[in-house]
Amino acid sequence: MPVVPHKRTACLSRVPETGTEPLDAESVRRLEAIWETRPGWRGWFCTVDHKSIGIRYLVTAFIFLLLGGSEALVMRAQLALPNETLLTPQQYDQLFTMHGVTMIFLYALPVLSGFSNYLWPLVLGSRDMAFPRLNALSYWVFLGAGLLLYASFPRGQGADAGWFNYVPLASANYDPGPNIDVYALGMVLLGISTTVGAANFVVTFLRMRAAGMSVARLPILIWGTLTASCANLLAVPSVSLAFFMLWLDRNAGAHFFDVAADGRPLLWQHLFWIFAHPWVYVVVLPAMGIVSEALPTFCRRPIAAYAAVALSTVATMLIGFEVWLHHMFATGLPPLALAFFGAASMLISVPSAIAVFAWIATIWTGRPVFKTPFYYFAGFVLMFTVGGVSGVMTAAVPLDWQLTDTYFVVAHLHYVLLGINVFPVLGGLVYWFPKFTGRLMNERFGKWTFWVLFVGFNLGFFPMHISGLLGMPRRVYTYPADMGWNTSNLLTSIGAFVFAIGIAMFIGNALVSLRRGAHAGANPWDASGLEWSTSSPPPPYNFAVLPSVNSRDPLWSADASGPRPGYLLHRGREALGVSPMTGEPDVILKMPDDSWAPFVLGVAATAVFVALLLHSATSTAFAALVCAAALVAWLWPRRELGQREPFAPQPAPSNDTRTADDSLALPVGSAGEHAGGWWGVLTLVVTEAALFGYLIFSYLYLASQSPRLWPPDGLPKLGASSLNTLLLLSSSVFVWLAGALVRRARTVPAFWAMAAAIALGAAFVGIQFKEWHERPYGLSSNLYGSLYFTITGFHMAHVIAGLIMLCWLAVWIARGYFDGRRDAALNIGGLYWHFVDVVWLFIFSVLYLSPYWMRDR
Repeated sequence: MPVVPHKRTACLSRVPETGTEPLDAESVRRLEAIWETRPGWRGWFCTVDHKSIGIRYLVTAFIFLLLGGSEALVMRAQLALPNETLLTPQQYDQLFTMHGVTMIFLYALPVLSGFSNYLWPLVLGSRDMAFPRLNALSYWVFLGAGLLLYASFPRGQGADAGWFNYVPLASANYDPGPNIDVYALGMVLLGISTTVGAANFVVTFLRMRAAGMSVARLPILIWGTLTASCANLLAVPSVSLAFFMLWLDRNAGAHFFDVAADGRPLLWQHLFWIFAHPWVYVVVLPAMGIVSEALPTFCRRPIAAYAAVALSTVATMLIGFEVWLHHMFATGLPPLALAFFGAASMLISVPSAIAVFAWIATIWTGRPVFKTPFYYFAGFVLMFTVGGVSGVMTAAVPLDWQLTDTYFVVAHLHYVLLGINVFPVLGGLVYWFPKFTGRLMNERFGKWTFWVLFVGFNLGFFPMHISGLLGMPRRVYTYPADMGWNTSNLLTSIGAFVFAIGIAMFIGNALVSLRRGAHAGANPWDASGLEWSTSSPPPPYNFAVLPSVNSRDPLWSADASGPRPGYLLHRGREALGVSPMTGEPDVILKMPDDSWAPFVLGVAATAVFVALLLHSATSTAFAALVCAAALVAWLWPRRELGQREPFAPQPAPSNDTRTADDSLALPVGSAGEHAGGWWGVLTLVVTEAALFGYLIFSYLYLASQSPRLWPPDGLPKLGASSLNTLLLLSSSVFVWLAGALVRRARTVPAFWAMAAAIALGAAFVGIQFKEWHERPYGLSSNLYGSLYFTITGFHMAHVIAGLIMLCWLAVWIARGYFDGRRDAALNIGGLYWHFVDVVWLFIFSVLYLSPYWMRDR
């Protein structure tokens, strides 16, 4: 039943539903034909519709939630009473590791990605995400990574060193089976999915918004996922590198973490927690965004202190990058580091408290309507407070020394990662269930479900604090009867099963409501966001008429500042691109059709990692070739059909006073910074820069810790490396020249300039291979060799990828694909190549020049 507005906001009137402006039947049929996924199994595999991908993320993540929850129940049955023998120590190790991996990596973020994939274009007033095919690829790779991580588990060979996977416990000497290899490769593959998904969200925020939606008018939902996505671009390379280095240690004889060869296990902890602490906020901030977006609907007023909440979201993540060391307080760090990171860990509570006070103020100054979602959001505020308080306690170094590796930390982790994530997710599912399905969930049963979940959660996880204070260590599979832990463990186990019953009740309610729930209508909650201005569920094209907004809460605004009919784009799959800050329209973007390429590339990428796991060079090469073919098909330029010149978008049929002449003519599929691909490669550059930054950090950290001669074979020779630097920088000049000549319509000189750049890059590759061959050591010879060949090998892979890209650009130049307006691919390729060259300057400085500086000290 729709919520009745409180009298305090009754003056806010609803405007006409922007997405359902009256159009002639022919226009509607044309839009449906353009945007609808074709029926049948081909359409199921080929779809790039963000709504379908969002639902797949949600369903898949919930399946992993059930798997992780089942593993938890088995463990709690083992720990319910002392001296239980339900599980062996080895089985328990695999269960608690896979439980952590599943809940943290396969449920917590993917379920939030499901919400964001479905809702972002709707709340932003857009037709789709910035990169629909990349969106589909992120899901297929996520699914492949999840299946790979579970591949060996049924055979009793699952990951068994904890989700944090500390070395040397995870090294081949102590864990020689395939368990850790599966985990390492699965996490690298999952990192690819997370990174491409994050890039898609960032560029969608920058470019795919309703006209007039400036940064100050963004829906509050956007800030959480946007901040998390920016963090993923910078943090995921750290853990991906750590797992890849571990895989090299275990399978190629490298020595990054090998103490006998001067490797350092603490390097693993640094790389892992540089990722894992921001990851806590990656799975919390989008959930906070869900609460900040939906809670005001049931308080009948906008979110209190919007600007403060948005800024606190960003500040939380920025500080979160600075406090990874508080997970390492017990590792013997210097006192100055303990003091600095302890203070930073306490400081992070300030922006979090701002959000809590804003939610409380929203409830206090509004008039709450006690529907089921409101209960979940109010419960979340309590969970957030409890988890935050226990987190501040562990930020105090002396207390952390007492509590580390006890069940107190387990309790804090579950309040933060489960309570702060699951309650907003379940509340968000109830809130947006009408938008997903067109039906409402059962209200009375929904409230019963909430109370079962709330009681079960707190009964299950609050006693863990007591167990930890009584000294119960983490990761023990059983305990004696006389330790004083019996009651708290029994309560925890009972609570876990009660919580599981609540989850089963929620799923049952959702499945029954899917078929028998009351029909919802377009906006059953009388909410303020643009997603409620279109039908429920939305049509394939989201908005028949793209909206234009002048308000942060468009459906609660007066007519003058509410959403107005914008433009009707129906000449193909088209979307409106806007300027990043002001939201002013500046381009008509051509969106891709459904495609096999994301599915094929996702399957082939998974096959590459499976082949590496099986140590099959032939299978790895074949799968890599399939990946390359799928990428070529994906990136092959297509001549635009129909009109390519700038045109004024047709205004929607309405009483709006604007006419086509009032709008600026917008370019179609424009080049340069207007092109979506340019922004996509820019995000790739950011995350690749982070990857090389972590490589260089690893080199400098290990060099500073090594007691032996560094480098072991004497100072590096600068002749060949200096020549290579000159060659690579010169190639960048010719790539720039080729672009300038294309824009002047001088195709032949542009082709030869690109050919010169390719020749210089190939010469760099030849000299680098020669230098590798002449080195007196290899990857497995010593620690320096492991670092040298890994760093230069990563860069060589980027150079070769860049050369392939330049070759294709040369072919396209010769065939006349580019002109003054159509040069996006050329700009994108140039941006990537310049990045590769700049990275080499840092590598040259660190690998070749820094040893001279070190020796001079």
